[in-house]
Amino acid sequence: MTHVLAIDQGTTSTRAILFGADLSPGASAQQEFTQHYPASGWVEHDAGEIWDSVLATCRAAMDKGGVTAADIAAIGITNQRETVVVWDRATGTPVHNAIVWQDRRTAAYCAGLKAEGHEAMVQEKTGLLLDPYFSGSKLAWLLDNVDGLRARAEAGEVAFGTVDSWLIWNMTGGAAHVTDATNAARTLLYNIREGRWDAEICDLLRIPMGMLPEVRDCAAEFGTTDPALFGGAIPILGVAGDQQAATLGQACFAPGMLKSTYGTGCFALLNTGETLVRSQNRMLGTIAYQFDGKPTYALEGSIFIAGAVVQWLRDGLKIIKDAAESGPLAEAADPAQQLYLVPAFTGLGAPYWDPDCRGAIHGLVRNSGPAEFARAALESVGYQTRDLVEAMTADWQGAGGGNVRVDGGMSASDWTMQFLADILGAPVDRPEVLETTALGAAWVAGMRAGVYPDVEGFARTWALDRTFEPRMDEAARAARYAGWKDAVARTLSRS
Repeated sequence: MTHVLAIDQGTTSTRAILFGADLSPGASAQQEFTQHYPASGWVEHDAGEIWDSVLATCRAAMDKGGVTAADIAAIGITNQRETVVVWDRATGTPVHNAIVWQDRRTAAYCAGLKAEGHEAMVQEKTGLLLDPYFSGSKLAWLLDNVDGLRARAEAGEVAFGTVDSWLIWNMTGGAAHVTDATNAARTLLYNIREGRWDAEICDLLRIPMGMLPEVRDCAAEFGTTDPALFGGAIPILGVAGDQQAATLGQACFAPGMLKSTYGTGCFALLNTGETLVRSQNRMLGTIAYQFDGKPTYALEGSIFIAGAVVQWLRDGLKIIKDAAESGPLAEAADPAQQLYLVPAFTGLGAPYWDPDCRGAIHGLVRNSGPAEFARAALESVGYQTRDLVEAMTADWQGAGGGNVRVDGGMSASDWTMQFLADILGAPVDRPEVLETTALGAAWVAGMRAGVYPDVEGFARTWALDRTFEPRMDEAARAARYAGWKDAVARTLSRS
C-alpha cells in the first residue's frame, strides 16, 4: 500500500489529495458546493451535497492517480469545524441543512446565557466562550426549531455530528458514529480537561447526550469504508479539525510553536503543551491534537474573514478577476493614503467577539480606488493576526518572539506575507508544502497505518520555502497598528 488519501472538507469546497509513500502530494480533485444564506447572518450547507462532493473528489483523485483501494493504506479526514449536522439514524437523511460555523443566528441566545452568568463555567470546562461560532448553540436551535426533533432526539432516533462524523457515518454505511477529540473540543459540549461530553453543559443547552458521537484520538480506528464506495474497503485512521490538522502538518509539536492558517478565515494556534491556558484576553483554549489518550493543548485565535476578503474584492466589488491579482494591485496603491478595512462581514472574532458589528472602511478620500481597497483588504489580515499574537503573548509567557509558520491559500501571496512580517515585527516562515491541512490529515492516518514516520520523524521532514523578515521600522509599525485599533474601536457595535 503506497498511498494515503486525505479528505479536506472545507467551508466552500471539498478536496481529495493522494499522498505518496514519501508524504508528497500527488493527484487531487476539488469541488465547490453551494452556500445558502436563508437570512441575514445565517449560513447553511446541504449536508447531502457535501457528502456527494467528498465521494466525487475521492473517486476523481483515485482515477487521476491511477490507484485502487488496494493501493491506499488509510484515509485521513480534516474538516470545517463547528458546523452542525443532525441526521436520522435509520435512513441517514439530514433533518435540516447543516448550520455552518459562520452562522450567527444564535447570537441573542448566547448573549442570554452569558447574562445569566454561565460563561465562566463553560470556559473553565471547554476553553471556549459563549458565542454562536460553536456547535452547541446551533444544535440547541435545531432542537427548538425543527418540528418534532427534540422528541426524536430524546427517543434516540437522530444523531448529531460535526462534518467529520457525518462523513464517517456515510463512508461506513452507518456503522460508526464517532468523532475525534479536536472536533469534539469545538462543540461547546466537550470537557477538554476531563476528556468527556459534559452533562452540566448539555443540560444547560437541553441537548440529549444520546445524540453525541463517541470521541477518539486523532490517530485511531474510525471504521472501514463500505467496499462499494471505492472498489474495496479502506480503513479510516486519522481525523482532525482543519486548524488542528494544519498544526500537525506544520509540525508544531513543541510548546511555543505558532502556526497561522489563511483560508476563508484565519486561525492561529499556539502549542501550550500539557498546560491548558485559561485566557484572560478572550482567546480560546483547545486541544491541538490527542495521541494515546493524552491531549496536547493550544491557545487559538479565530478570525472569521481572511481569504474571504479577497473573494469580496473579486465577487462583491468586482475589482479583480482572480485572487492572484490582489497582491500586485495592492502594491500599486497610493502610499500617501492609509485606508483601514475592518472586515466584520459576519461580526468580529478574537479577541473582540462582537457578533453584531459589521464591516467598515475608514480613511477614504476622494481619489481612493481599487488599489487602495485591495491594499486595505490584504492588510486587514495582518492587523487581525497581530491582534491574536498580542493576546496570546499576554496570556502565556511561552508565546511570542519566535517565527510564525504560515499556510493556506493567502500564504502564497508574497506581498501579504511581507506585510504580515512587517506588522508583527517577527519572521514569517512559509513551508514548501502549503497544503498543510491535508498533509496533517494524511500524516496522522499514515502514521497510524505504519507507513509514515512518528512525531519526531515527521518533524524532520518539514521543509522551508521562504522566510519573510520584517522590514518596517518600529515607529511606522506602531503608528500603523494604532490606526487599526482606532478603526476597530469605531466599528464595534458596543463602541
